[in-house]
Amino acid sequence: MAIDLKKVLAISGQPGLFEYIAQARNGFIVEAMETKKRSSVPTSAKVTTLADVSIYADDGEVTLRKVLEDMRAALDGKEAPGSKSDPAKIKEFFSQVLPGYDRDRFYVSHMKKVLDWYNCLSRYGSLEFIDEDEADKEEAAE
Repeated sequence: MAIDLKKVLAISGQPGLFEYIAQARNGFIVEAMETKKRSSVPTSAKVTTLADVSIYADDGEVTLRKVLEDMRAALDGKEAPGSKSDPAKIKEFFSQVLPGYDRDRFYVSHMKKVLDWYNCLSRYGSLEFIDEDEADKEEAAE
């Protein structure tokens, strides 16, 4: 089942990824992808949708979606290296997947987040993504 990256959230200070469920009075309801537990997130929390994330490259920015798709193709559906791997190994992996990444602005800490997100989506979600046009049509229908 394809997943909409606009509804997949990273919440600052909380591990893992969350799926947007509904609007609440003082924030919104999310469901943790790993545990399937629902919780309320206040509007003051720093939240990022994965659809809004992009990675610095030599010739501009590359969307996270493109990077995740390239990772899936390179790994042939297998799990990505863990975020606890050797930093040199992580840099080597991203050199293969995204050869033109900006070595001055895309840090190992960012790479680790992307690896964690990829593995979380691989295990608990999907690496098949809904096209943005399809997602917009679904939102308009609701």
